Amino acid sequence: MNLDSIRKRCLSFPGATERLQWEDELCFKVRGKIFAMVSLSSVPQRLIFKCDPEQFLELIENEGVVPAPYVGRYKWVMMEDLKALSGSEIDRCLRKSYTMVASKVRPKIKKTKRTRKPRNS
Repeated sequence: MNLDSIRKRCLSFPGATERLQWEDELCFKVRGKIFAMVSLSSVPQRLIFKCDPEQFLELIENEGVVPAPYVGRYKWVMMEDLKALSGSEIDRCLRKSYTMVASKVRPKIKKTKRTRKPRNS
């Protein structure tokens, strides 16, 4: 899997957006919260995403997959190379990360001005 296919996959999820942050991190977000990141300046490119505790333990057993710096304790992993996992496995992990993050973020509710009804006297 390459950057273009990762980007296409991440942006296919409902409400997903992308934003360049911290100089070279392409962040994919849902409702303003990151669910995946690709480091654009690293060679090879790295992919970071969230996973559940069981999946986390399975993934870090693979060569080239490590706990993500700073957020590994929250069960985020970093693929040190986009070839560390198969394309179908990356796709499954991105979907899982998106689902986990989206389920924890409440949608923004548009506040409407409430008008008071006159009291009957």
